[in-house]
Amino acid sequence: MAKPLILVTNDDGIVAPGIRALVEVARQFGEVVVVAPDSPQSGKGHAITIHDPLRLKHVQVFPGIEAWECSGTPVDCVKLAKHVVLKNRQIDLCVSGINHGSNASINILYSGTLSAAMEASLEGIHSIGFSLLDYSFEANFEPGKPWIKQIIDYALNQRFPAGKLLNVNIPKLPADALRGIRICRQADARWVEEFMEGRDPNNQPYYWLTGKFVNEDSNNDTDVWALENGYISVVPSMHDLTDYSGMEHMRKLEQMDGVSK
Repeated sequence: MAKPLILVTNDDGIVAPGIRALVEVARQFGEVVVVAPDSPQSGKGHAITIHDPLRLKHVQVFPGIEAWECSGTPVDCVKLAKHVVLKNRQIDLCVSGINHGSNASINILYSGTLSAAMEASLEGIHSIGFSLLDYSFEANFEPGKPWIKQIIDYALNQRFPAGKLLNVNIPKLPADALRGIRICRQADARWVEEFMEGRDPNNQPYYWLTGKFVNEDSNNDTDVWALENGYISVVPSMHDLTDYSGMEHMRKLEQMDGVSK
């Protein structure tokens, strides 16, 4: 039987330590092809490039692995991987990461890492976004590798339904302190933003985004709870943002006739 074809991407850039760690795990399962940004693209969300040309460059970054760096966003990378680099080939799995920093809770909406995986899921490809709760460039990815290996094995052999996307976050802990995996829901949390104002040399104002993460969801079935308690969180995710529970409350809108009263 042919080996699985695994697409690896990220948002921290093709030379980030996190993607190197993910390639080292993924290559144990089959043929790996890397298409990743040529520079950091954190916080790009599901952005795509439409006003500038995209460029692909074949690079020798991972020994024995076909790798391409892309001038665009993480989502651009997945689109180019499917329609150019791997055209007419079936991609069995897309893995994105390992991200330097958390993508739990509402961060999934901002994350380039998860948006790349979500783009693959939109194309019908089973996808996983991996993140480690350590923003340092020198982050230690070794404790999470055995767990990542098991999750990839599950995705390739057991499959998972519906949205075809898993959001996996790993706490920053030694291997012997990781307590296991929790299947979770996304915590109902948010960012409270502030903008620091400054002045440039021409005395023109500029603004720098800051803020803090606020979680008021204290239940023990969320990804934030799992991570705070030493578990790897796995959130089955999807791209359908419909609020089905709210639909019935709005049926009166269907009775309106557009005539002002």
